[in-house]
Amino acid sequence: MINELLMFKLIVAIAGILSLFLCIFAHFKLKGAPGVRPYKAAALLSALFAFFYVSELSSTTLSDIKLWIMMEYLVMPFIPALLFIMCSEYVGQKLKTWVYYLLFSIPCFTIFMQATNNLHHLYYSSVGLSSDAPFPIARMEYGPFFYIHALYLFLCLVVSVLTLARQLKSASFIFRIQILAMMAGLVFPVLANYFYLNGLSPYGIDLGPVSMSLSYIFHCIALLSFKMFNVTPIFRDTVFDRMQEGVIVLNQNGIILDYNQAMLPIIPSLHAGAIGKPITEILEDNSSLQAIIDIEENCDYKWIHNNKTIYHQVQFSEIQSENLLKVGQIVTFVNITEKIELQEQLKQLASIDGLTQVYNRTYFMKLANELLHTKIHEGGSLSLIMFDIDHFKKVNDDHGHETGDIVLSHIARIAKKCIQESDIIGRYGGEEFVILLPNTTKDEAYMLANIIRVKALESPSNSNNTVIPTTLSLGVSHTLVTPSSTGTIKHLMREADQALYTAKRNGRNNVQIYLKADSKQTM
Repeated sequence: MINELLMFKLIVAIAGILSLFLCIFAHFKLKGAPGVRPYKAAALLSALFAFFYVSELSSTTLSDIKLWIMMEYLVMPFIPALLFIMCSEYVGQKLKTWVYYLLFSIPCFTIFMQATNNLHHLYYSSVGLSSDAPFPIARMEYGPFFYIHALYLFLCLVVSVLTLARQLKSASFIFRIQILAMMAGLVFPVLANYFYLNGLSPYGIDLGPVSMSLSYIFHCIALLSFKMFNVTPIFRDTVFDRMQEGVIVLNQNGIILDYNQAMLPIIPSLHAGAIGKPITEILEDNSSLQAIIDIEENCDYKWIHNNKTIYHQVQFSEIQSENLLKVGQIVTFVNITEKIELQEQLKQLASIDGLTQVYNRTYFMKLANELLHTKIHEGGSLSLIMFDIDHFKKVNDDHGHETGDIVLSHIARIAKKCIQESDIIGRYGGEEFVILLPNTTKDEAYMLANIIRVKALESPSNSNNTVIPTTLSLGVSHTLVTPSSTGTIKHLMREADQALYTAKRNGRNNVQIYLKADSKQTM
Protein backbone atom coordinates (compact mmCIF):
# COMPACT_ATOMS: atom_id res chain seq x y z
CA MET A 1 0.00 0.00 0.00
CA ILE A 2 2.91 2.28 0.69
CA ASN A 3 4.05 1.64 -2.88
CA GLU A 4 0.60 2.71 -4.13
CA LEU A 5 0.81 5.98 -2.19
CA LEU A 6 4.33 6.56 -3.49
CA MET A 7 3.11 6.03 -7.05
CA PHE A 8 0.31 8.60 -6.58
CA LYS A 9 2.72 11.13 -5.08
CA LEU A 10 5.21 10.52 -7.89
CA ILE A 11 2.57 11.10 -10.58
CA VAL A 12 1.39 14.31 -8.91
CA ALA A 13 4.99 15.50 -8.44
CA ILE A 14 5.73 14.86 -12.12
CA ALA A 15 2.64 16.89 -13.02
CA GLY A 16 3.92 19.74 -10.87
CA ILE A 17 7.42 19.63 -12.38
CA LEU A 18 5.98 19.52 -15.90
CA SER A 19 3.72 22.50 -15.16
CA LEU A 20 6.63 24.46 -13.74
CA PHE A 21 8.77 23.64 -16.78
CA LEU A 22 6.05 24.82 -19.14
CA CYS A 23 5.67 28.05 -17.17
CA ILE A 24 9.40 28.78 -17.43
CA PHE A 25 9.48 27.76 -21.11
CA ALA A 26 6.55 30.05 -21.93
CA HIS A 27 8.16 32.95 -20.07
CA PHE A 28 11.40 32.84 -22.06
CA LYS A 29 10.28 31.50 -25.44
CA LEU A 30 6.74 32.73 -26.02
CA LYS A 31 6.84 36.39 -25.04
CA GLY A 32 4.05 38.47 -26.54
CA ALA A 33 2.11 35.50 -27.89
CA PRO A 34 -1.70 35.64 -27.48
CA GLY A 35 -2.83 33.75 -24.39
CA VAL A 36 0.64 33.17 -22.99
CA ARG A 37 0.27 35.32 -19.84
CA PRO A 38 -2.75 33.47 -18.44
CA TYR A 39 -1.11 30.23 -19.57
CA LYS A 40 2.03 30.97 -17.54
CA ALA A 41 -0.07 31.87 -14.50
CA ALA A 42 -2.19 28.72 -14.82
CA ALA A 43 0.90 26.54 -15.23
CA LEU A 44 2.56 28.08 -12.16
CA LEU A 45 -0.55 27.70 -9.99
CA SER A 46 -0.98 24.13 -11.23
CA ALA A 47 2.60 23.37 -10.18
CA LEU A 48 1.99 24.81 -6.72
CA PHE A 49 -1.30 22.94 -6.45
CA ALA A 50 0.45 19.68 -7.31
CA PHE A 51 3.31 20.27 -4.84
CA PHE A 52 0.84 21.18 -2.05
CA TYR A 53 -1.15 18.03 -2.80
CA VAL A 54 2.01 15.91 -2.59
CA SER A 55 2.52 17.44 0.89
CA GLU A 56 -1.08 16.61 1.78
CA LEU A 57 -0.58 12.97 0.73
CA SER A 58 2.63 12.89 2.80
CA SER A 59 0.87 14.16 5.97
CA THR A 60 0.01 11.71 8.73
CA THR A 61 -2.31 13.82 10.90
CA LEU A 62 -5.66 15.44 10.20
CA SER A 63 -4.43 18.88 11.25
CA ASP A 64 -1.51 18.72 8.78
CA ILE A 65 -3.86 17.52 6.03
CA LYS A 66 -6.22 20.48 6.71
CA LEU A 67 -3.28 22.88 6.57
CA TRP A 68 -2.21 21.65 3.12
CA ILE A 69 -5.80 21.65 1.85
CA MET A 70 -6.01 25.32 2.83
CA MET A 71 -2.73 25.95 0.92
CA GLU A 72 -4.15 24.18 -2.13
CA TYR A 73 -7.20 26.44 -2.06
CA LEU A 74 -5.01 29.52 -2.24
CA VAL A 75 -4.10 28.61 -5.84
CA MET A 76 -6.47 25.95 -7.22
CA PRO A 77 -9.69 28.05 -7.58
CA PHE A 78 -8.00 30.48 -10.01
CA ILE A 79 -6.80 27.83 -12.50
CA PRO A 80 -10.15 27.37 -14.36
CA ALA A 81 -10.50 31.14 -14.85
CA LEU A 82 -6.97 31.43 -16.20
CA LEU A 83 -7.49 28.56 -18.62
CA PHE A 84 -10.67 30.19 -19.93
CA ILE A 85 -8.87 33.54 -20.42
CA MET A 86 -6.03 31.70 -22.18
CA CYS A 87 -8.45 30.08 -24.66
CA SER A 88 -10.27 33.37 -25.25
CA GLU A 89 -7.06 35.24 -26.04
CA TYR A 90 -5.87 32.35 -28.22
CA VAL A 91 -8.89 32.64 -30.55
CA GLY A 92 -8.94 36.46 -30.42
CA GLN A 93 -12.04 36.82 -28.28
CA LYS A 94 -11.85 39.99 -26.19
CA LEU A 95 -13.54 39.67 -22.79
CA LYS A 96 -15.39 42.55 -21.16
CA THR A 97 -14.13 43.96 -17.86
CA TRP A 98 -17.10 42.67 -15.89
CA VAL A 99 -16.28 39.12 -17.07
CA TYR A 100 -12.85 39.36 -15.42
CA TYR A 101 -14.44 40.56 -12.18
CA LEU A 102 -16.89 37.66 -12.27
CA LEU A 103 -14.21 35.10 -13.10
CA PHE A 104 -12.00 36.08 -10.16
CA SER A 105 -14.62 37.08 -7.59
CA ILE A 106 -15.97 33.52 -7.33
CA PRO A 107 -12.48 32.00 -6.61
CA CYS A 108 -11.84 34.71 -3.99
CA PHE A 109 -15.17 33.93 -2.34
CA THR A 110 -14.34 30.20 -2.50
CA ILE A 111 -11.02 30.79 -0.68
CA PHE A 112 -12.81 32.82 1.98
CA MET A 113 -15.51 30.17 2.52
CA GLN A 114 -12.99 27.35 2.68
CA ALA A 115 -10.69 29.19 5.12
CA THR A 116 -13.61 30.06 7.46
CA ASN A 117 -15.34 26.69 7.19
CA ASN A 118 -14.93 25.97 10.93
CA LEU A 119 -17.24 28.93 11.62
CA HIS A 120 -20.15 27.94 9.35
CA HIS A 121 -19.48 24.46 7.84
CA LEU A 122 -21.05 25.60 4.57
CA TYR A 123 -18.11 24.49 2.45
CA TYR A 124 -17.42 21.18 4.22
CA SER A 125 -20.08 19.89 6.58
CA SER A 126 -17.41 17.63 8.12
CA VAL A 127 -13.72 16.76 7.61
CA GLY A 128 -12.08 13.58 8.90
CA LEU A 129 -9.78 10.73 7.98
CA SER A 130 -11.04 8.01 5.69
CA SER A 131 -11.41 4.62 7.33
CA ASP A 132 -11.33 2.80 3.97
CA ALA A 133 -7.84 3.91 2.89
CA PRO A 134 -4.63 2.11 3.95
CA PHE A 135 -2.95 5.50 4.46
CA PRO A 136 -4.07 8.80 6.01
CA ILE A 137 -6.32 10.65 3.57
CA ALA A 138 -9.02 13.24 4.12
CA ARG A 139 -12.66 12.26 3.93
CA MET A 140 -14.98 15.23 3.50
CA GLU A 141 -18.71 15.79 3.43
CA TYR A 142 -19.47 18.63 1.07
CA GLY A 143 -21.57 21.65 1.86
CA PRO A 144 -23.53 23.81 -0.62
CA PHE A 145 -20.70 26.23 -1.38
CA PHE A 146 -18.41 23.40 -2.41
CA TYR A 147 -20.84 22.49 -5.18
CA ILE A 148 -20.97 26.13 -6.27
CA HIS A 149 -17.21 26.03 -6.71
CA ALA A 150 -17.40 22.64 -8.49
CA LEU A 151 -20.02 24.01 -10.88
CA TYR A 152 -17.89 27.09 -11.51
CA LEU A 153 -14.84 24.94 -12.30
CA PHE A 154 -16.88 22.71 -14.61
CA LEU A 155 -18.41 25.66 -16.47
CA CYS A 156 -15.05 27.37 -16.98
CA LEU A 157 -13.52 24.25 -18.50
CA VAL A 158 -16.55 23.43 -20.64
CA VAL A 159 -16.81 26.99 -21.99
CA SER A 160 -13.06 26.90 -22.70
CA VAL A 161 -13.48 23.71 -24.72
CA LEU A 162 -16.45 25.18 -26.61
CA THR A 163 -14.50 28.38 -27.31
CA LEU A 164 -11.80 26.31 -28.98
CA ALA A 165 -14.25 24.00 -30.73
CA ARG A 166 -15.87 26.94 -32.53
CA GLN A 167 -12.58 27.49 -34.37
CA LEU A 168 -12.29 23.95 -35.70
CA LYS A 169 -14.55 24.45 -38.73
CA SER A 170 -12.63 27.38 -40.20
CA ALA A 171 -9.15 26.26 -39.08
CA SER A 172 -6.66 24.60 -41.42
CA PHE A 173 -5.29 21.13 -40.74
CA ILE A 174 -2.26 22.30 -38.76
CA PHE A 175 -4.35 24.55 -36.51
CA ARG A 176 -6.93 21.82 -35.98
CA ILE A 177 -4.19 19.61 -34.54
CA GLN A 178 -3.16 22.42 -32.20
CA ILE A 179 -6.74 23.11 -31.11
CA LEU A 180 -7.51 19.43 -30.57
CA ALA A 181 -4.38 19.10 -28.43
CA MET A 182 -5.52 22.04 -26.30
CA MET A 183 -9.05 20.67 -26.04
CA ALA A 184 -7.74 17.26 -24.97
CA GLY A 185 -5.72 18.94 -22.24
CA LEU A 186 -8.88 20.65 -20.92
CA VAL A 187 -11.06 17.55 -21.01
CA PHE A 188 -8.97 15.59 -18.49
CA PRO A 189 -9.63 17.88 -15.48
CA VAL A 190 -13.37 17.69 -16.28
CA LEU A 191 -13.26 13.89 -16.23
CA ALA A 192 -11.09 13.86 -13.09
CA ASN A 193 -13.57 16.02 -11.17
CA TYR A 194 -16.44 13.83 -12.32
CA PHE A 195 -14.75 10.71 -10.90
CA TYR A 196 -13.73 12.50 -7.71
CA LEU A 197 -17.14 14.00 -6.93
CA ASN A 198 -18.91 10.70 -7.61
CA GLY A 199 -16.62 8.70 -5.35
CA LEU A 200 -15.12 6.73 -8.22
CA SER A 201 -11.46 7.63 -7.57
CA PRO A 202 -9.25 5.09 -5.73
CA TYR A 203 -9.36 5.60 -1.95
CA GLY A 204 -11.11 8.95 -2.49
CA ILE A 205 -7.92 10.55 -3.81
CA ASP A 206 -8.51 13.87 -5.60
CA LEU A 207 -7.73 13.14 -9.23
CA GLY A 208 -7.56 16.83 -10.11
CA PRO A 209 -3.79 17.19 -9.64
CA VAL A 210 -3.25 13.77 -11.23
CA SER A 211 -5.25 14.81 -14.30
CA MET A 212 -2.98 17.80 -14.64
CA SER A 213 -0.11 15.48 -15.62
CA LEU A 214 -2.10 14.28 -18.64
CA SER A 215 -3.47 17.77 -19.29
CA TYR A 216 -0.08 19.44 -19.43
CA ILE A 217 1.45 16.64 -21.46
CA PHE A 218 -1.02 17.57 -24.21
CA HIS A 219 -0.28 21.25 -23.75
CA CYS A 220 3.41 20.38 -23.97
CA ILE A 221 2.80 18.52 -27.24
CA ALA A 222 0.97 21.54 -28.64
CA LEU A 223 3.70 23.90 -27.46
CA LEU A 224 6.78 21.97 -28.51
CA SER A 225 5.57 20.08 -31.59
CA PHE A 226 3.15 22.57 -33.11
CA LYS A 227 4.35 25.81 -31.49
CA MET A 228 0.89 26.51 -30.19
CA PHE A 229 1.48 30.15 -29.32
CA ASN A 230 4.00 30.94 -32.06
CA VAL A 231 1.48 30.41 -34.87
CA THR A 232 -2.10 30.69 -33.67
CA PRO A 233 -5.44 30.86 -35.48
CA ILE A 234 -5.87 34.50 -34.47
CA PHE A 235 -2.40 35.25 -35.85
CA ARG A 236 -3.30 33.44 -39.05
CA ASP A 237 -6.61 35.33 -39.31
CA THR A 238 -5.14 38.77 -38.79
CA VAL A 239 -1.96 38.32 -40.82
CA PHE A 240 -2.23 35.36 -43.19
CA ASP A 241 -5.82 35.77 -44.37
CA ARG A 242 -5.59 39.57 -44.52
CA MET A 243 -2.44 39.66 -46.61
CA GLN A 244 -2.89 41.34 -49.98
CA GLU A 245 -0.51 38.81 -51.48
CA GLY A 246 -1.92 35.40 -52.30
CA VAL A 247 -0.16 32.60 -50.40
CA ILE A 248 -0.48 28.84 -50.79
CA VAL A 249 1.52 26.35 -48.72
CA LEU A 250 2.55 22.98 -50.21
CA ASN A 251 4.43 20.06 -48.71
CA GLN A 252 7.33 18.36 -50.47
CA ASN A 253 4.89 16.19 -52.45
CA GLY A 254 2.84 19.12 -53.75
CA ILE A 255 -0.01 18.54 -51.28
CA ILE A 256 -1.91 21.70 -50.28
CA LEU A 257 -1.47 22.44 -46.57
CA ASP A 258 -2.99 25.92 -46.40
CA TYR A 259 -3.90 29.03 -48.39
CA ASN A 260 -5.24 32.50 -47.69
CA GLN A 261 -8.31 34.30 -49.01
CA ALA A 262 -6.28 36.31 -51.53
CA MET A 263 -5.67 33.07 -53.46
CA LEU A 264 -9.35 32.51 -54.27
CA PRO A 265 -9.58 34.92 -57.24
CA ILE A 266 -6.27 33.55 -58.59
CA ILE A 267 -7.28 29.88 -58.24
CA PRO A 268 -11.11 29.84 -58.03
CA SER A 269 -11.12 26.05 -57.69
CA LEU A 270 -9.61 26.34 -54.19
CA HIS A 271 -11.98 25.47 -51.37
CA ALA A 272 -11.83 24.12 -47.83
CA GLY A 273 -11.84 20.57 -49.16
CA ALA A 274 -8.70 21.28 -51.19
CA ILE A 275 -6.57 20.99 -48.04
CA GLY A 276 -4.75 17.68 -48.26
CA LYS A 277 -5.18 17.36 -52.04
CA PRO A 278 -2.42 17.60 -54.69
CA ILE A 279 -2.07 21.02 -56.30
CA THR A 280 -2.12 19.26 -59.69
CA GLU A 281 -5.69 18.14 -59.04
CA ILE A 282 -6.80 21.69 -58.23
CA LEU A 283 -5.03 23.11 -61.30
CA GLU A 284 -6.36 20.59 -63.84
CA ASP A 285 -7.92 23.41 -65.89
CA ASN A 286 -4.99 25.82 -65.53
CA SER A 287 -2.02 24.30 -67.31
CA SER A 288 -0.07 27.58 -67.49
CA LEU A 289 -0.06 28.05 -63.71
CA GLN A 290 0.62 24.34 -63.19
CA ALA A 291 3.72 24.67 -65.38
CA ILE A 292 4.95 27.56 -63.20
CA ILE A 293 4.40 25.51 -60.01
CA ASP A 294 6.24 22.56 -61.54
CA ILE A 295 9.28 24.64 -62.52
CA GLU A 296 9.48 26.24 -59.03
CA GLU A 297 11.22 29.35 -60.36
CA ASN A 298 10.21 32.94 -59.68
CA CYS A 299 8.40 34.34 -62.70
CA ASP A 300 5.43 36.46 -63.80
CA TYR A 301 1.92 35.06 -64.25
CA LYS A 302 -0.69 36.79 -66.42
CA TRP A 303 -4.39 35.93 -66.15
CA ILE A 304 -7.80 37.45 -66.88
CA HIS A 305 -10.28 38.47 -64.17
CA ASN A 306 -13.57 40.21 -65.03
CA ASN A 307 -12.21 41.02 -68.51
CA LYS A 308 -9.16 42.72 -67.00
CA THR A 309 -5.61 41.47 -67.35
CA ILE A 310 -3.97 40.81 -63.97
CA TYR A 311 -0.24 40.33 -63.48
CA HIS A 312 1.28 38.50 -60.51
CA GLN A 313 4.88 37.78 -59.67
CA VAL A 314 5.06 34.20 -58.41
CA GLN A 315 7.72 33.68 -55.72
CA PHE A 316 8.83 30.36 -54.20
CA SER A 317 10.23 29.99 -50.66
CA GLU A 318 11.41 26.65 -49.31
CA ILE A 319 10.25 25.33 -45.94
CA GLN A 320 13.10 23.47 -44.29
CA SER A 321 13.22 21.11 -41.34
CA GLU A 322 15.69 21.51 -38.50
CA ASN A 323 18.22 19.38 -40.43
CA LEU A 324 17.77 21.70 -43.46
CA LEU A 325 15.81 19.17 -45.53
CA LYS A 326 13.09 20.57 -47.78
CA VAL A 327 9.69 19.68 -46.32
CA GLY A 328 7.57 22.03 -48.41
CA GLN A 329 7.34 25.42 -50.01
CA ILE A 330 5.42 28.67 -49.75
CA VAL A 331 4.19 30.02 -53.07
CA THR A 332 3.44 33.75 -52.95
CA PHE A 333 1.53 35.71 -55.60
CA VAL A 334 2.45 39.41 -55.53
CA ASN A 335 0.13 41.62 -57.58
CA ILE A 336 2.30 43.68 -59.95
CA THR A 337 -0.51 44.85 -62.26
CA GLU A 338 0.01 48.53 -61.41
CA LYS A 339 3.74 48.17 -61.99
CA ILE A 340 3.24 46.50 -65.40
CA GLU A 341 0.64 49.07 -66.43
CA LEU A 342 3.00 51.87 -65.39
CA GLN A 343 5.78 50.27 -67.42
CA GLU A 344 3.45 50.06 -70.40
CA GLN A 345 2.55 53.73 -69.96
CA LEU A 346 6.22 54.69 -69.76
CA LYS A 347 6.93 52.51 -72.77
CA GLN A 348 4.13 54.23 -74.64
CA LEU A 349 5.44 57.66 -73.67
CA ALA A 350 8.85 56.64 -74.94
CA SER A 351 7.48 55.21 -78.19
CA ILE A 352 4.53 57.45 -79.11
CA ASP A 353 4.77 60.91 -80.62
CA GLY A 354 2.95 63.08 -78.11
CA LEU A 355 1.28 65.33 -80.71
CA THR A 356 0.06 62.90 -83.36
CA GLN A 357 -0.26 59.75 -81.19
CA VAL A 358 1.55 57.59 -83.74
CA TYR A 359 4.96 55.96 -83.19
CA ASN A 360 7.93 58.27 -83.07
CA ARG A 361 10.78 57.78 -85.53
CA THR A 362 13.01 55.74 -83.16
CA TYR A 363 10.30 53.30 -82.13
CA PHE A 364 8.98 53.01 -85.69
CA MET A 365 12.43 51.91 -86.85
CA LYS A 366 12.65 49.41 -83.99
CA LEU A 367 9.29 47.82 -84.86
CA ALA A 368 10.06 47.90 -88.57
CA ASN A 369 13.35 46.03 -88.11
CA GLU A 370 11.68 43.48 -85.82
CA LEU A 371 9.05 42.88 -88.50
CA LEU A 372 11.79 42.57 -91.13
CA HIS A 373 13.59 39.99 -88.96
CA THR A 374 10.39 37.94 -88.80
CA LYS A 375 9.88 38.21 -92.56
CA ILE A 376 13.44 37.05 -93.26
CA HIS A 377 12.59 33.74 -91.58
CA GLU A 378 9.00 33.45 -92.81
CA GLY A 379 9.29 35.08 -96.24
CA GLY A 380 6.81 37.50 -97.79
CA SER A 381 6.82 41.08 -98.97
CA LEU A 382 6.90 44.60 -97.53
CA SER A 383 5.49 47.84 -98.85
CA LEU A 384 6.17 51.32 -97.48
CA ILE A 385 4.32 54.62 -97.85
CA MET A 386 6.01 57.92 -97.07
CA PHE A 387 4.01 61.14 -97.23
CA ASP A 388 4.04 64.70 -96.03
CA ILE A 389 1.63 67.65 -95.94
CA ASP A 390 1.84 70.01 -98.89
CA HIS A 391 2.82 73.62 -98.12
CA PHE A 392 2.85 72.94 -94.37
CA LYS A 393 5.28 75.81 -93.72
CA LYS A 394 2.70 78.20 -95.19
CA VAL A 395 0.07 76.82 -92.74
CA ASN A 396 2.38 77.63 -89.82
CA ASP A 397 3.27 81.05 -91.22
CA ASP A 398 -0.33 82.05 -92.03
CA HIS A 399 -2.21 80.51 -89.11
CA GLY A 400 0.39 79.86 -86.43
CA HIS A 401 2.04 76.77 -85.01
CA GLU A 402 -1.00 75.85 -82.89
CA THR A 403 -3.04 75.48 -86.07
CA GLY A 404 -0.15 73.56 -87.62
CA ASP A 405 -0.31 71.10 -84.71
CA ILE A 406 -4.06 70.67 -85.28
CA VAL A 407 -3.43 69.87 -88.95
CA LEU A 408 -0.71 67.32 -88.09
CA SER A 409 -2.97 65.54 -85.57
CA HIS A 410 -5.88 65.58 -88.03
CA ILE A 411 -3.84 63.97 -90.85
CA ALA A 412 -2.41 61.34 -88.42
CA ARG A 413 -5.94 60.35 -87.36
CA ILE A 414 -7.04 60.00 -91.00
CA ALA A 415 -4.06 57.76 -91.80
CA LYS A 416 -4.55 55.61 -88.67
CA LYS A 417 -8.19 54.96 -89.60
CA CYS A 418 -7.20 53.76 -93.06
CA ILE A 419 -4.57 51.17 -92.08
CA GLN A 420 -4.87 47.68 -90.60
CA GLU A 421 -3.80 46.54 -87.14
CA SER A 422 -0.75 44.77 -88.57
CA ASP A 423 0.47 47.95 -90.29
CA ILE A 424 2.95 50.27 -88.56
CA ILE A 425 2.65 54.06 -88.79
CA GLY A 426 5.11 56.61 -87.47
CA ARG A 427 5.95 60.29 -87.62
CA TYR A 428 9.27 60.43 -89.41
CA GLY A 429 9.88 64.07 -88.69
CA GLY A 430 8.14 67.46 -88.98
CA GLU A 431 5.14 67.02 -91.28
CA GLU A 432 6.44 63.73 -92.73
CA PHE A 433 4.88 60.33 -91.94
CA VAL A 434 5.77 56.74 -92.86
CA ILE A 435 3.65 53.55 -92.98
CA LEU A 436 5.08 49.99 -93.21
CA LEU A 437 2.71 47.42 -94.73
CA PRO A 438 3.52 43.70 -94.29
CA ASN A 439 2.30 41.25 -96.96
CA THR A 440 0.95 44.06 -99.12
CA THR A 441 1.48 44.22 -102.85
CA LYS A 442 2.72 47.29 -104.67
CA ASP A 443 -0.73 47.93 -106.14
CA GLU A 444 -2.46 47.50 -102.75
CA ALA A 445 -0.04 49.96 -101.17
CA TYR A 446 -0.70 52.43 -104.00
CA MET A 447 -4.49 52.10 -103.47
CA LEU A 448 -4.14 52.66 -99.72
CA ALA A 449 -1.94 55.73 -100.27
CA ASN A 450 -4.51 57.16 -102.64
CA ILE A 451 -7.33 56.55 -100.14
CA ILE A 452 -5.41 58.51 -97.51
CA ARG A 453 -4.78 61.32 -100.04
CA VAL A 454 -8.46 61.57 -100.97
CA LYS A 455 -9.69 61.51 -97.36
CA ALA A 456 -7.25 64.25 -96.43
CA LEU A 457 -8.46 66.33 -99.38
CA GLU A 458 -12.13 65.77 -98.55
CA SER A 459 -11.70 66.38 -94.80
CA PRO A 460 -9.97 69.72 -94.29
CA SER A 461 -8.80 70.73 -90.83
CA ASN A 462 -10.71 73.30 -88.79
CA SER A 463 -9.05 75.78 -86.43
CA ASN A 464 -10.79 78.72 -84.77
CA ASN A 465 -13.68 78.45 -87.25
CA THR A 466 -11.18 78.60 -90.10
CA VAL A 467 -11.12 75.78 -92.68
CA ILE A 468 -7.58 74.70 -93.58
CA PRO A 469 -7.51 72.78 -96.91
CA THR A 470 -4.94 69.99 -96.79
CA THR A 471 -3.33 67.96 -99.55
CA LEU A 472 -0.69 65.24 -99.35
CA SER A 473 2.18 64.06 -101.50
CA LEU A 474 2.86 60.32 -101.15
CA GLY A 475 5.56 57.93 -102.30
CA VAL A 476 5.30 54.12 -102.36
CA SER A 477 8.03 51.47 -102.42
CA HIS A 478 7.84 47.68 -102.41
CA THR A 479 10.14 44.67 -102.10
CA LEU A 480 10.19 40.90 -101.63
CA VAL A 481 11.97 39.83 -98.44
CA THR A 482 14.81 37.31 -98.78
CA PRO A 483 17.38 35.94 -96.29
CA SER A 484 19.81 38.59 -97.51
CA SER A 485 17.40 41.51 -96.94
CA THR A 486 19.23 42.91 -93.92
CA GLY A 487 19.09 46.59 -94.88
CA THR A 488 15.67 46.46 -96.50
CA ILE A 489 13.90 49.03 -94.28
CA LYS A 490 16.35 51.85 -94.96
CA HIS A 491 16.40 50.86 -98.62
CA LEU A 492 12.58 50.97 -98.81
CA MET A 493 12.52 54.37 -97.11
CA ARG A 494 15.06 55.81 -99.55
CA GLU A 495 13.00 54.56 -102.48
CA ALA A 496 9.71 55.85 -100.98
CA ASP A 497 11.37 59.19 -100.27
CA GLN A 498 12.46 59.46 -103.91
CA ALA A 499 8.90 58.63 -105.02
CA LEU A 500 7.57 61.27 -102.59
CA TYR A 501 9.74 64.01 -104.10
CA THR A 502 8.69 62.91 -107.56
CA ALA A 503 5.06 63.47 -106.39
CA LYS A 504 6.03 67.00 -105.27
CA ARG A 505 7.72 67.74 -108.57
CA ASN A 506 4.56 66.56 -110.33
CA GLY A 507 2.45 69.25 -108.70
CA ARG A 508 1.79 67.71 -105.25
CA ASN A 509 -1.51 66.09 -104.15
CA ASN A 510 -0.61 62.79 -105.89
CA VAL A 511 0.84 59.35 -105.30
CA GLN A 512 4.00 58.02 -106.94
CA ILE A 513 5.40 54.46 -106.93
CA TYR A 514 9.11 53.89 -107.04
CA LEU A 515 9.95 51.75 -110.04
CA LYS A 516 13.23 49.95 -110.55
CA ALA A 517 13.36 51.06 -114.15
CA ASP A 518 13.37 54.61 -112.82
CA SER A 519 9.92 55.32 -114.19
CA LYS A 520 7.12 56.50 -111.97
CA GLN A 521 3.46 55.59 -111.84
CA THR A 522 1.22 58.58 -111.21
CA MET A 523 -2.26 58.76 -109.75
